[in-house]
Amino acid sequence: MQMQLVVGRIVRPHGILGEVVVDVRTDEPGERFVPGSVLVTDPGRRAAPGVPPTLTIETVRPHQNRLLVVFDGVYDRDLADGLRGVLLCVDSADVPTNDDPDEFSDFELVGLAAVSPEGETYGEVVRIDHAPSSDLLVLRRPDGRNALVPFVKAIVPEVDVAGGRVVVTPPEGLFDL
Repeated sequence: MQMQLVVGRIVRPHGILGEVVVDVRTDEPGERFVPGSVLVTDPGRRAAPGVPPTLTIETVRPHQNRLLVVFDGVYDRDLADGLRGVLLCVDSADVPTNDDPDEFSDFELVGLAAVSPEGETYGEVVRIDHAPSSDLLVLRRPDGRNALVPFVKAIVPEVDVAGGRVVVTPPEGLFDL
């Protein structure tokens, strides 16, 4: 299944010459944020005036755990301010497969069934939240509520992307929150 993967978010303009501050949301910023890279903008924001379907990186430099980026054609503060909050994406088809059996991209996990070791259905993975201590699988439970499951080996001992499931061994009370 092909989808858009978020690799960054434009936070705000920086200075008066069109530079923007970008929060990086990828493990591969050196591959995604290089001059000449074309990033797709979040389809939900394209309706906003002045947000093009793609942005091409002209320059990029690190700044306080973020990046400062100039996009082709965005050369003043007003244009840069119009991009505030825009998500920057790449197509999942353009992401090389990972050889590490314990590392997964978000798009590989979304849509998987969460089940107990015995096969009881806990729900479906609807997104991944990247928290400081560990990633969290966001499950849509059968009753429609969401549940957060720490994506750690002790609680999620098995991920079977090909089989369409993750095995979850929740600690007592996890789904009662």
